[in-house]
Amino acid sequence: MEALEIVSRLLLACLLGGLVGLERERSYRPAGFRTYILVAVGSTLIMTVSLKVPLLYEGVLSNPGDPGRIAAQVISGIGFLGAGTIIREGFSVTGLTTAAGLWTVAGIGLAVGAGFYLNAVIATILVMVTLTLLSQVELRLYNSQNLYSLRIKIFDQVGSLGKIASVLGENEIQITDACIEQCYKEANNVYINLKIQKSKKVDQNQLIGVLTELPSVISVQIKDLD
Repeated sequence: MEALEIVSRLLLACLLGGLVGLERERSYRPAGFRTYILVAVGSTLIMTVSLKVPLLYEGVLSNPGDPGRIAAQVISGIGFLGAGTIIREGFSVTGLTTAAGLWTVAGIGLAVGAGFYLNAVIATILVMVTLTLLSQVELRLYNSQNLYSLRIKIFDQVGSLGKIASVLGENEIQITDACIEQCYKEANNVYINLKIQKSKKVDQNQLIGVLTELPSVISVQIKDLD
């Protein structure tokens, strides 16, 4: 493997990883432009080393080794980096797409390092289409279901949750998921995180006003699930 070939593979990996990273950077995700470049270039480097090492011992050892053994560790090892981008907030989990993107970019880097340029380019195109065009399709599906995240801070009193559920029921709002989170800075307060499905006829500001009128409610936040 010539030096020029190795350099060209690293540069291509930098370009392809950077393209995916730009989209994540534009969306203000935990892992962005530089992170994706580093993953792509790093995996390409590991792949080229994996291919080069057996060649060094060819003719010296009867079994110089499997070129894929070192590279195979990238697929499992990148999971630790991806896990760091996954964040749990109440009942919702964010960062899964970014983690999957890092894992895929690592695969793209391995493909470039092995010399499978067409595979790497096609995979990059599919990733970009998934992150850009298909994200709009996903957003429309969410909006068609009218799903919202409702976060309510309340005084921890008996019957508070029942009163909130009654108000939501009166407004024909369905609760699809719920969890209670302790407010550690204020021992007497808790957060109620709800995933709700509401009709477009129900005004958000009106709903917030009705909920805040309840004696135990301190604050209310509502946002679209996107």
